[in-house]
Amino acid sequence: MSVRSDPLDRLAIPDGTTVEEHDLVTEGDVIVGGQTTVEFGVRGRNVIAGERVRFGGDIEASGDCRLDMWCDVEGNVLVGGDAYLGERVHVGGQLMVSGDLDIGDDVDIDEGFEANGWIVIRNPMPAIVFLFVYLSQLLRIGEEEAAEEVVDELQRSTEREHEPVIVPRGARVSDDAWRVSTPAEVGAECRLHGNLRAKSLEVGRDTEVFGSLRAKGDVAVAEGAVVHGDVTTRNGDVTIAAGTQIRGDVSCEDLDLHDDAEVDGTIRARGEVAIRRDDARPSIADAEAKADDGAEDDGEPTEPATAVSPDGTDGPPEPTDWSELTPAVTRVESTPPDAGADDTHAGDTGGENDERGLQDVIAEAER
Repeated sequence: MSVRSDPLDRLAIPDGTTVEEHDLVTEGDVIVGGQTTVEFGVRGRNVIAGERVRFGGDIEASGDCRLDMWCDVEGNVLVGGDAYLGERVHVGGQLMVSGDLDIGDDVDIDEGFEANGWIVIRNPMPAIVFLFVYLSQLLRIGEEEAAEEVVDELQRSTEREHEPVIVPRGARVSDDAWRVSTPAEVGAECRLHGNLRAKSLEVGRDTEVFGSLRAKGDVAVAEGAVVHGDVTTRNGDVTIAAGTQIRGDVSCEDLDLHDDAEVDGTIRARGEVAIRRDDARPSIADAEAKADDGAEDDGEPTEPATAVSPDGTDGPPEPTDWSELTPAVTRVESTPPDAGADDTHAGDTGGENDERGLQDVIAEAER
């Protein structure tokens, strides 16, 4: 990871994240950027919030919880590990900490607090601020390699089993809408309530969104996802994978639609509409291309077919001896008539049949 990159440059919802009864529930960490409003509670492993973040519900952290200055929590704060509260943090309910509590000046807790470990009341520099200052000094004196090593070591020491929920700075998240000015990525098998508004959107497979999708850029919906609303983009393209269900309209520049997807509403595409199919079901264009290839092959010389005789041997068939097939038919050999002879004798035969007329020959042939 580069030290110059912004870790809060997108809205990231990891796999399996759900919104249950006004709570955002995840198995990993929750990282919220400064000046963000989250109008419901959060439940996760570690909860970290920047300055001036407002939570509209409870915070339940199985690990540590760190709230920067001027944060406001409407409900309770339950922490399974250690807790850090910056100066002028307000908690509308109780604060319960299983580990140590590090608390700043002018912290307001309406219903009291309890900590099983050490309680330190002071106004220290937050760890993230200290790390930022330290890295800034390293970059200022030109020690970029040392700064990279610090970041890599920090990343290795904080390797986690589950990806964190990342809410960028200045976002507004509620049951009504998720509004961010950055790209948004929703993982697989998630269940979210509210309309998603972002710079660009990616929705993972088997995810259900009870709301619409709207972005300035591209929108991609993976296999098996269900969107209970419209899919709209201002200047981007929309990609809808197989098994996806869109319970509303689709509006975009170019549309890439799978044949097995369902769109209940109207499709409005200012550009091209491409319908994809599986390999077992080729598209019309593929079928036409295959037919054209076959027509080109017909113009090429081909090897002649081998003839097979009636007896099963290769080669041209032998001429048929009709006398053997029809022995009852008498073969008649005609001779040219003599000059001046009567026309009635034109069919007379030579040899044994000289004395018989044409009628006798025909009668014998009929027998």
